[in-house]
Amino acid sequence: MKSPRPIIALSLLLLGTLFVLRLFAAESKSTSAYEYATIRWAGKENTHIVRPGGLVEFIGLELRKLPKPDRADDRAFYMNLAMNGLTKEGYEFAGMSSDEIVMRKLVNR
Repeated sequence: MKSPRPIIALSLLLLGTLFVLRLFAAESKSTSAYEYATIRWAGKENTHIVRPGGLVEFIGLELRKLPKPDRADDRAFYMNLAMNGLTKEGYEFAGMSSDEIVMRKLVNR
């Protein structure tokens, strides 16, 4: 009668190989998420940014420092400046309505 040792050894080797392949093929869970900020147009003086965590920042003082070109639309010009400011902080465009622009930033948690 033949010894079952070669069959057992081959089976263990196959199971070990499958285990190692499965171990390295597993995807790591991503822990990144987005934070959102909303720019709300309420005229040049009262335009504000609602930041993550509920902090509201009125940016009218900063907007008044920059001269608007003649015949440029107030809302479009100043909202564009606010968007560019948030872009420098790592935010990207996420969506908009008639008076709001939503920006998002990828954060690792």
